Amino acid sequence: MTDSGNHRRKPSEIKAKAEASHFWRIPEWFPEINEANLAKLKIYQDDLILFNARMSLISPRTEQVSDFVHIADGILGSHLVASNFKSKEIYDFGSGNGVPGVIFALLYPAHTVRLVEADGRKIEYLKHCVAKMGLKNCIAVHARIEDLGEGVVSGIVTRGLASISKSLLLARRCSAMGCQFFHFKGQAWSKEIAEIPSQILSSWDLKHVGDYRLPDHGPLMSIILTTRK
Repeated sequence: MTDSGNHRRKPSEIKAKAEASHFWRIPEWFPEINEANLAKLKIYQDDLILFNARMSLISPRTEQVSDFVHIADGILGSHLVASNFKSKEIYDFGSGNGVPGVIFALLYPAHTVRLVEADGRKIEYLKHCVAKMGLKNCIAVHARIEDLGEGVVSGIVTRGLASISKSLLLARRCSAMGCQFFHFKGQAWSKEIAEIPSQILSSWDLKHVGDYRLPDHGPLMSIILTTRK
């Protein structure tokens, strides 16, 4: 009897199936990225799919188009963040699958990126990605956001962590004065802003940094910047 379960397949067979199950259009969409970094991004995407079955890093519906939904979004959003970021160290809060922190670290090696994640299994995955991609400027931090030191963070990025309001609450203790907090958002960002309580907004300046469109006439995405007063 033939068994198609992953538990009886060799690791090499599982890896080959994972690599064959999704598109890879990043070289076509981003010809300006050099070959070495494209190779590292491909490694990252392959492992994102490979490990997803074990720890739910992304929605199964996005696996096949993860180059579009996750990698391209991370690249375009990182460019917009980098062009507005004033410090040299940035924290990726609730890093989870590593987007955008891992991609930002790869594209901007002059910056130090700290991937903050409370889930022990996901932090091991992030450490694996950092080591395999050779990212010397990227550090995986196993911690809750609330447990970070008081006023130690001067730059933050997050994608999919929570609403802007809840994200600001999580960051209120660890964020230093002048801390820049970049939020990856879709086009519903204005509704999130309208729902932020006035007492939270009293501690943060808010700015719509800009928009970017995902490849092949994809949806419009936005970066919202909140700066600690």
